[in-house]
Amino acid sequence: MAKEKGNRKRRQDGVGRWLYRIYIIFLLLTFAFVGRLIWIQVGYKPADKIVKALVPESKPREIAPQRGNILADDGSILAMSLPIYDISIDCTVCKEKYDSLRKKNPRRADSLEQDWRRKAELMCKGLCSTLSLGDPDKMYRKILSGRANGKQYMTLAKRVERKDYVKLKKLPLFDTNQFAGGIIVEPKSTRKYPYGSLALRTIGFARDEDSPAKNKYVGIEGAFNHRLHGEPGEEYMRIVDGKGRVRDSEKSYRAAVDGCDVYTTLNISFQDIADKALRERIIDEEDVEGACLAIMDVETGAIKAMVNLSRDNGSLYEMKQNLVIGRTYEPGSVFKTVTLTSTLSDGFVKSLDETMPTNHGKIPSARIDDHHIREYEDRNKSSRISVMDGFKISSNYVLSKMAIDSYGTDPQRFIDNIHLYNLGHVFKFDIEGLGQPYIPTLEGKKLPLTTLARMSYGYSVKETPLHLLTFYNAIAAKGKMMAPYLIEKVEKDGVTVEKHGPSILNGSICSKAVADSVGRALLAVTGDGGTAKAALKGAKCHVAGKTGTSFAVIGTPTKPYEDEKKRKAYQGTFVGYFPAENPRYSIICCIFTKPTDKSYQGGGIPAKTVREVVDKIYLIDPSIPYVADTTNIRTAAK
Repeated sequence: MAKEKGNRKRRQDGVGRWLYRIYIIFLLLTFAFVGRLIWIQVGYKPADKIVKALVPESKPREIAPQRGNILADDGSILAMSLPIYDISIDCTVCKEKYDSLRKKNPRRADSLEQDWRRKAELMCKGLCSTLSLGDPDKMYRKILSGRANGKQYMTLAKRVERKDYVKLKKLPLFDTNQFAGGIIVEPKSTRKYPYGSLALRTIGFARDEDSPAKNKYVGIEGAFNHRLHGEPGEEYMRIVDGKGRVRDSEKSYRAAVDGCDVYTTLNISFQDIADKALRERIIDEEDVEGACLAIMDVETGAIKAMVNLSRDNGSLYEMKQNLVIGRTYEPGSVFKTVTLTSTLSDGFVKSLDETMPTNHGKIPSARIDDHHIREYEDRNKSSRISVMDGFKISSNYVLSKMAIDSYGTDPQRFIDNIHLYNLGHVFKFDIEGLGQPYIPTLEGKKLPLTTLARMSYGYSVKETPLHLLTFYNAIAAKGKMMAPYLIEKVEKDGVTVEKHGPSILNGSICSKAVADSVGRALLAVTGDGGTAKAALKGAKCHVAGKTGTSFAVIGTPTKPYEDEKKRKAYQGTFVGYFPAENPRYSIICCIFTKPTDKSYQGGGIPAKTVREVVDKIYLIDPSIPYVADTTNIRTAAK
């Protein structure tokens, strides 16, 4: 009995020892397993080949933001972004799969291949029909050739608009996924301008991303690119099924922030009127190489229209140069208003009725010989002429004599006044490209009388049309010079984030009394005996303004304004404002010709264009008051 108990105890002790050993083994295995897990999590780095084979590659991709719109003063869209699509095909899609199946089931493989080819043929017919691409059979044969030669990417169509893409999505191969049909669609964005070329050089343009041009943004598009563009986002894409990519949800994601909308001061109706009027005037004038027109709101300085036309190989287009802001030229007689304003403000001329001796139109010391004065003497049988009459007939003699008598001993005072009128420097403007004016400086303390005289009638100085318009706008505003501007505000999701609007360049370039006197002289230019009478007398409202004609330098130092064939290049201008009694808008129109035997005057095409624009704006703008001596055309039109 005792022996049996001893054997049982020994057996139990043996089992216990084995269980203990097993426990120790499992405990050690557990420690080893936990340690291995920790090492794998913390210290283990798999081989690059293993990572590449097992973990899908993930690459960052930029998310393009939606570019903001550019709008007119009434909210009409002038520029907007629209989606477009580049379409291509993987000619080898499913080919390896069908070839592999052919070894096991040739009939099934051939059936699938023929079905794909039939769909490809139908797709070619639908694609060519929808997009007017030409011969669908030729496209189909190219696809089959690409399939035979292993071509994985063949372009079918570029820049497909969304309305057409919606139709294409119903075609065979388009109606299935890329890995079954082979169709590859690459969405992009393009800029559209609903009003075509209207104000396009002012609005500017945004070239497509794949454009080789260095400067992709011009005009408002360029000046406000940072606002319009928005902020790109970023996402990580990983490969699936060997070809396709999906967003990697384990990586960071940053959404794109769409661009802001930019509201301009442009009035699309005014722009259309101005564009058509100017275009029709110069379309058949092959000697005119460029022309421009701008309209400004007198009270605010807002630019309501800006037309720029250039001729290229006989055709007119609007994208070559912004002449209104970029062209500097000797303005001719429109600068006489500056001389008149200066002498009136400084008290050298007390009244427009003051007279001076005619002297047969000659000032020998300044090389002035004005035939207009001799004609005046013959017509009026008089040896004296008033300031008003001299200005009205645009006499170089009268304005030169005023400048010499007033500033001959102190020309710097005249130059200072020109700078006071902001005609001597580049002021801030909403788009880039404003030209640099040129005003002569003193040589020591002197200025040659010939230079002073030439300055008085618009030579030896250079201005842009915008500088001249800004000055005349100040005369219309009784001396207050408003800064011209194109941008009213910038909005993001309906909230104004940047406010522009009116600002003052100079609170008073002259007194109200001087502005009234200058305005009376400008009104005389468009009335009886004035240089703009033929073009502007009888307009639907009274226009005050000045004509100017000058010549571009095209010749030698001895004959700078003639080429070897004695031809001249004209620069004709009319600038003024309307209605003269209560100015609402200021306006400038300029033409620039190549060397020609014909004569182009400021009182011709520029003044006639302004007349047409004024009459048509009068019809649509109720803020322009009726005048007693014109027909109530607006009521009649209704």
